Amino acid sequence: MFDLGPAAREMTRLVQGVGDDQLAAPTPCPAYVLGDLLEHVHGLALAFRMAADKQIPEGGGSNPPGDARRLPEDWRGATAERLEALVTAWTNEDAWQGTTHIAGFDAPADNVAVTALNELVVHGWDVAVASGQTLELDDVTVQACLGFAEILSGPGGDAMRGTAFGPVVAIPPDAAPLDRILGANGRDPRWGTGRATR
Repeated sequence: MFDLGPAAREMTRLVQGVGDDQLAAPTPCPAYVLGDLLEHVHGLALAFRMAADKQIPEGGGSNPPGDARRLPEDWRGATAERLEALVTAWTNEDAWQGTTHIAGFDAPADNVAVTALNELVVHGWDVAVASGQTLELDDVTVQACLGFAEILSGPGGDAMRGTAFGPVVAIPPDAAPLDRILGANGRDPRWGTGRATR
């Protein structure tokens, strides 16, 4: 087990730092403007909380689509509540046992937890650079996410990537850990004017 709290709290801080006038800003996700990305984050927070609780969404569930038109009126507060519930759910040891359901398929629960962490870190960076903020992460979170990134970019990683991740961006092996995480997730750490730190 590891603590998803630091990454979730950082995501909350970043979401609350987005201005209403920034919702149409481009992001490192080519299909998403910032409002779409925020709606995706709002949806994934619920999806991964349900996975921790071993709940299957109505219809089986799928990747949250990312559509700014679906954002609730109080999207900052609503997303913060969902992220807090996500963290609480994954503090339960039972959440990490056996298999669970996410995005339409079954998977080992501990793998789903790592995927949730990766989503929080990478989309946290997306939100940060798209809105002119800076992502700040603790070393434990970075190292846990780095292990997932190494699997994604390693042998057999293409099958795991599916359509959810862009092509690997080549990053020097001696680059900062966060840059290597971003590259494995199909992100160019040099995107835009913002920079992530670690």
